[in-house]
Amino acid sequence: MLFRSAEDSDTAFMADSAIAVMTTPSRRPWFLHLSLLRPHPPFIVPEPYNSMYHPDAVPGFRRAASPEAESLSHPYTAYMLREHLVREGIDPAKHPNDETAMRQLRATYYGMISEVDHQIGRIMAALTASGDYNNTLIVFTSDHGEQLWDHWMLGKESIFDQGFHVPLIIRAPGASAEGARGHTVDAFTENIDLMPTILASLGGEAPLQCDGRSLTPFLEGRTPADWRREVHWEIDFRDVVNGKPETDMGLRLDECSLGVVRDQRYKYVHFTALPSLLYNIGDDPDESVNLADDPAYAGVVAEYAQKMLSWRMVHAERTLTGFRNDFERPRAQR
Repeated sequence: MLFRSAEDSDTAFMADSAIAVMTTPSRRPWFLHLSLLRPHPPFIVPEPYNSMYHPDAVPGFRRAASPEAESLSHPYTAYMLREHLVREGIDPAKHPNDETAMRQLRATYYGMISEVDHQIGRIMAALTASGDYNNTLIVFTSDHGEQLWDHWMLGKESIFDQGFHVPLIIRAPGASAEGARGHTVDAFTENIDLMPTILASLGGEAPLQCDGRSLTPFLEGRTPADWRREVHWEIDFRDVVNGKPETDMGLRLDECSLGVVRDQRYKYVHFTALPSLLYNIGDDPDESVNLADDPAYAGVVAEYAQKMLSWRMVHAERTLTGFRNDFERPRAQR
């Protein structure tokens, strides 16, 4: 297969555009949201990144012994396995069990990561050369992860950690951040924390209806005593056009949703109208053994179901939260 040159890739083009914007002479402060597509399907990357990682050297896969065994773990997993295969143009009855091809895909993905890393390096160098590096808040993160054939899936819509564990690197300007530079923080954070963090850096405050919290304390080497000890995410898998999950799993439209609460010890997945899942993350990081139906873990299931309920009650519909209507009708003239 012929690859375009690295200088002509979409990643290089976006980096070039970002550098042009950031280094344009101006007296005004600037804000740039740079959204790089890669790593992302199609799984293709130019030289030298296409051969930077050998398929035999990439980590192995976290999954059951076969797609059939994985499908038995839960109806939603079985559905997503079928959907992922159809999306990739693969006959579900002929699931590819080509270890070499799967490893090559993962190696190519790592090459895409390295291309992004190189282009981010160019952007940092340009910021340094322009004199703006020490005055700029830099946030590097991602919107989602990728299964990369873990649990026999590609994509992101599964309940497994691979789709939701994303990088977060922040370089804050100012003397207050000097003592914390280079530190790794193990505390849980969510993407909803980014807006409050950016606003705090600008001297602003997050709106009352914002669910996130500023990460500024961590950037200054402090850990708030009341910081979150768990993370949450939700998936709405309704298909209002074709009704695939509804037909496949016998669900009503509004029953196609799930919520996850995950801490250092357990991961609990609550489905609106399907059986729950419970994984002992501490002992089973591969999420291979569902404990939800084990009588010995009935208390844990109840505890985490209550956590889920409390979280849902706190974060229910809040469109008008924190607003007050002070409008008064004008008095009639006499």
